[in-house]
Amino acid sequence: MKLKSSDIQPLFYAAVVLLCLSCSGSGKKNDEVSSRGPNNIKASANDINFSGDTSTKGMVFIEGGTFMMGGDNEQAAADEFPKHSVTVSSFYMDTHEITNAQFRKFVVATGYITTAERKPDWELLKLAVPPGTPKPPDSVMVPSSLVFMPTDHPVNLNDYSQWWAWVPDANWKQPEGEGSTIKGKDNFPVIHVSWDDAFAYCKWAGKRLPTEAEWEYASRGGLKDNIYPWGNEPINVGKPKANSWEGSFPDKNTQRDGYVGISPVKSFPANGYQLCDMAGNVWEWCADWYHPDAYKNDKGEKDPKGPASSYDPEEPYAPKKVTRGGSFMCNDSYCSGYRSSRRMKSTYDSSLSNVGFRGVK
Repeated sequence: MKLKSSDIQPLFYAAVVLLCLSCSGSGKKNDEVSSRGPNNIKASANDINFSGDTSTKGMVFIEGGTFMMGGDNEQAAADEFPKHSVTVSSFYMDTHEITNAQFRKFVVATGYITTAERKPDWELLKLAVPPGTPKPPDSVMVPSSLVFMPTDHPVNLNDYSQWWAWVPDANWKQPEGEGSTIKGKDNFPVIHVSWDDAFAYCKWAGKRLPTEAEWEYASRGGLKDNIYPWGNEPINVGKPKANSWEGSFPDKNTQRDGYVGISPVKSFPANGYQLCDMAGNVWEWCADWYHPDAYKNDKGEKDPKGPASSYDPEEPYAPKKVTRGGSFMCNDSYCSGYRSSRRMKSTYDSSLSNVGFRGVK
């Protein structure tokens, strides 16, 4: 079922008002772990234990260094400035986004239930929306996630409710809602995972989410002051370099890169650090809280961890985490998210059909 945008106003205020702050212990069980029983279902990183895997298989070593972090061209937004010097220590990073197969292994091992699979708790949810926001109808307060729905005509790009739908039962294993499946897509990036879900996975895997500084340093792949992970050549010039939206967003995708939606990991050339999909495909969660003045307040310390708290003047009641890298939906007319310096943000319990993650250690 697709709910109309009018059905979820004002819920849409903050990505459908934080996309359901979790209700502890509620939600449906994954079919693959149903035999574990209700006492083994886990819905919080506090319940997750380290798997014991200390290997760096599937990761690449990135030697630390100093780089200039921030906007590179006229497309850069205000929160990408000032460009400033940052030093990061060496670290390992996953060569690609966490896949459905990897996430399934985590769920089967732990019984974890993602944010999208749990019923929203209005008592928690209303703390993060403007005072006086009415409770959404019961038809909305069900396990759900945000699914991209392309339009059949040009629309106002300032109204994202035109192409996002709040879809009941959409989650990582049913990406379009009830009846959909990820069968045959083990090597696709997992989507519909919140920051909380990504954090829980990393805890189990012995990893962590990258800081925003680590992510941008890795994205640049050793190149200095270049716009994209591959250099400065525009995304629509030459051979396809990333999974993005080609054509008129959100109504017409020419599929020049071969894909309409997400693509299997490693479908495009790696950057200089042998990292794939650092541009396009799905946005990736970072560890940092989002603040538009984060760079203005940077004190030049090594390995910056970002601001102590979140603030977004557009949605001041909604605490947000940083996402990086762009997605299959990114287009120069809309967000140019495939630029190395491009910053995006989303509430930490949001899950969407164009957001995933990768880990570092």
